[in-house]
Amino acid sequence: MFAKISARYDLLNHLLSGNMDKRWRRLVASELRSDLESGEAQVLDVACGTGDLALTLFESTDARVVGTDFCRPMLELAARKASKLEAAISFVEGDALSLPFRDGLFDGVTIAFGLRNLSSTDGGLRELLRVLKPGGKAAVLEFSKPIVPGFRAAFQFYFTTMLPWLGGIVVGREARTSICLIRFQDSGSETARRADARGWV
Repeated sequence: MFAKISARYDLLNHLLSGNMDKRWRRLVASELRSDLESGEAQVLDVACGTGDLALTLFESTDARVVGTDFCRPMLELAARKASKLEAAISFVEGDALSLPFRDGLFDGVTIAFGLRNLSSTDGGLRELLRVLKPGGKAAVLEFSKPIVPGFRAAFQFYFTTMLPWLGGIVVGREARTSICLIRFQDSGSETARRADARGWV
């Protein structure tokens, strides 16, 4: 499915986030910047898709940036974008639940809008922690359901009814299927609870 929508994946993320995803990625890079000031630092972007967060990290930090994703067409698009911008980013095909990197390799790890797509959220968090150096910093950027009752109902209607219809028109039939399959964490605190259970501080 991701291979089929790879050419329009960026547009799909803009639709999902109300075009806020660019700002959110800049905030992630800002949070990690102080930990990635050394030219010897390394940061891994997991489920990197077409490379938007990896590119933001490259532009905002001095670290060596590595992006990984299981979908080769996505990685090919990411590599073309990086080449066009002359960004020295390494893209590696890999499974987020079994990352092809040794323990404690990276000073920072990120995952943006990818945790929801994993068959095991706990397994994904465990892998992020495994490849992170002791004292390193991880950032998870993800959608969650609002907790305010009225807004939660409106959010649910938008994402289950309006957005699949709009995505089908703008991006294509595959996008409609993708949106319908999206799983949301109940809240940010639920993801935090899972992270703590995996040994994150």
